[in-house]
Amino acid sequence: MAIDYDLVRSRRRTVSVEIRPDMTVLVRAPKRMPLYEIDRFVDSNEVWIEKHLEKVRKRNEKTSNVKPLSREELMALGNEAVKIIPGKVRYYADKLGVTYGRITIRNQKTLWGSCSAKGNLNFNCLLMKAPEAVQDYVIVHELCHRLEMNHSRKFWDRVSAVLPDYKKYRKWLKEEGAVIMAANVTGNTK
Repeated sequence: MAIDYDLVRSRRRTVSVEIRPDMTVLVRAPKRMPLYEIDRFVDSNEVWIEKHLEKVRKRNEKTSNVKPLSREELMALGNEAVKIIPGKVRYYADKLGVTYGRITIRNQKTLWGSCSAKGNLNFNCLLMKAPEAVQDYVIVHELCHRLEMNHSRKFWDRVSAVLPDYKKYRKWLKEEGAVIMAANVTGNTK
């Protein structure tokens, strides 16, 4: 069975496949790679693609009837995050022996948190709708980027040293976080 896909060519060296939330398959490939090689790559990854399309299908079913949050609800979550997250950041930064810059709370559509090269931390106000252990995981994850600006084995070892059960919180975000994000229809308002 041939898989339909959208193709984007660029000055990259490798081929990649992305499954988008709208169930489209996006393939990125080098400019000069022959189409038959790209097709062969897609065909050889058909099982992986179908598996991930099914995951997106299930996520879309879960999120299709989610009631959007009002501006007032988002503001309340932001205010709660401003009260809670900085203290947690201080606690875990001390545990990890790291410093950090500014902490910003945002209303984002896709990210739970981020860490800049300068050490500034951003967190999504929607974290307040997640269990406390999941909030802690996101904070530890971002603080570990102060030591490793990647997702290498060393990075995950650092996360695990602080939160040995981090995989179950990461899994929760992947499985349940989409429902929380789906309620955020306004996005990126501070």
